[in-house]
Amino acid sequence: MGARVTAVSSMGTYAFTKPNRESVTLLAGLGVEGDVHAGEKIKHRFRMTYEPDLPNLRQVHLMHEELFDELNGKGFAVSAGQLGENITTRGLDLLSLPTGALLHLGPEAVVEVTGLRNPCAQLDAFQQGLLKEMFAIDAETGEFTFKAGIMSVVRQGGVVRPGDTVDVVLPVGPHRPMERV
Repeated sequence: MGARVTAVSSMGTYAFTKPNRESVTLLAGLGVEGDVHAGEKIKHRFRMTYEPDLPNLRQVHLMHEELFDELNGKGFAVSAGQLGENITTRGLDLLSLPTGALLHLGPEAVVEVTGLRNPCAQLDAFQQGLLKEMFAIDAETGEFTFKAGIMSVVRQGGVVRPGDTVDVVLPVGPHRPMERV
């Protein structure tokens, strides 16, 4: 079975965890309808205070369900929506995608990958020790990998539901690795 959406989540007010929904509607250029992070300009609480006019490159947060499997195996209790993501996937290595990759979610919606989610201290407030699990260090290169999912912008709107397929269209090369946004 190919890559698929396993959960969708949204919240109209600022909260760390977002409840799961039967569906979410993605709005082109804005994000998840009714979600606090939707909008053309940045909606990240801290960054809005000093960079309010930046474009919102964090309209939709995607996270791979395989991360929850890893965390649960280490004694954490984490499931879809609890880390603030909007769309949870399975069967797709989100972290290896290049910037600019297009993800077709279900029959209509398309998001463009903008970068990596920068994990924050709220993770430890949710469950002590979780923040350090959101980083991996490559033993050979010493490079950090952020594991807390990816961010995207909505290029084509549509309804997304659990069970929808996820199809990837890579940008014309050379590919740029994701950076934090």
